Amino acid sequence: MSPSALPRGIRSGPVWRWFCLLAVWLCWLCTGCSREPEEETPERVVEQFIDRMESVHGDPKMARAAYDLMWSDAQRVLTERAKRASAVVGRTLGPEEMIAPSHFSLRFEPHRFKARVEGQRAVVAVIGASPGERFDVHCV
Repeated sequence: MSPSALPRGIRSGPVWRWFCLLAVWLCWLCTGCSREPEEETPERVVEQFIDRMESVHGDPKMARAAYDLMWSDAQRVLTERAKRASAVVGRTLGPEEMIAPSHFSLRFEPHRFKARVEGQRAVVAVIGASPGERFDVHCV
């Protein structure tokens, strides 16, 4: 998928990286050996992540909630960035403070989420009200 086919707010570098990391994390989530509880389905995780990212706006609790849904490698990257930023500003910053909510915007309002799992890959379709409103989150 080319970046130009993505929703406007997702095409920017940091958001695109978060969606990629989320996709990998969702794939990892889908490969468990037992059936996951309903609240931990790929659809629910994507929905929760979107809700939390839209609610961050300077709220440390919501930023932490969004951070907690990220894949471990994404958390590691944010932790490293927080250490570097802390050295620059002279105070300790949490990894969740590295999330830039102003860069997160959606092209359409999600109405449904539908996952398709094939082997070790999963695709969560985020579907809007109109037929053309669809975005697939790929899990690798």
